[in-house]
Amino acid sequence: MQSDSPHFSRRELLHAKLNGAKWIGNIVREVFGKTEACLDIDPALEHVSDCGKVLYGEGESLTCWLDKMRLVLLSEGFAGIDRELKSLEDELTGQSNKLKRESVGALRKSLCGHAERLNDGGRLASGRVIGSGQIEGACKNLIGARLKQTEACWRSERANRMTLVCSLLYADQWKIAWKKAN
Repeated sequence: MQSDSPHFSRRELLHAKLNGAKWIGNIVREVFGKTEACLDIDPALEHVSDCGKVLYGEGESLTCWLDKMRLVLLSEGFAGIDRELKSLEDELTGQSNKLKRESVGALRKSLCGHAERLNDGGRLASGRVIGSGQIEGACKNLIGARLKQTEACWRSERANRMTLVCSLLYADQWKIAWKKAN
């Protein structure tokens, strides 16, 4: 499938890891065109953990619930986690603890906004990553090391250009970008 990006011509759809911030997704679409976006698993699980702390406090009950929700998220994606949260909301309906009900409702609403991006099981099955650790490590080692060289002094505009060049080299897109530039 072709990307409709004005910058890159690719035969396969570009894959993007997002952390949930809408502005990042907007920039990815603006720069690269159509992408297959996936919500990074760590921010998703942070939201699940925050809800779990309201429901169960700290301790083994929280740990068991988080393990269950992680497994559901990885194996079934949004449909599974939505089913679990809906069931939990139904259980809490008759209870007087408004904070617990609101926490579960807020988590469902938050994850619902990323329903199509919560396909970690499919990504794992096809051999793709579900976390951003590799991307962050590459940025730290490739770009961070270059920026922090002894006596290095960078203007923002030049640092951004250098980052683009490093990213193109790292992603093996240099030849494509060079042809587009010339």
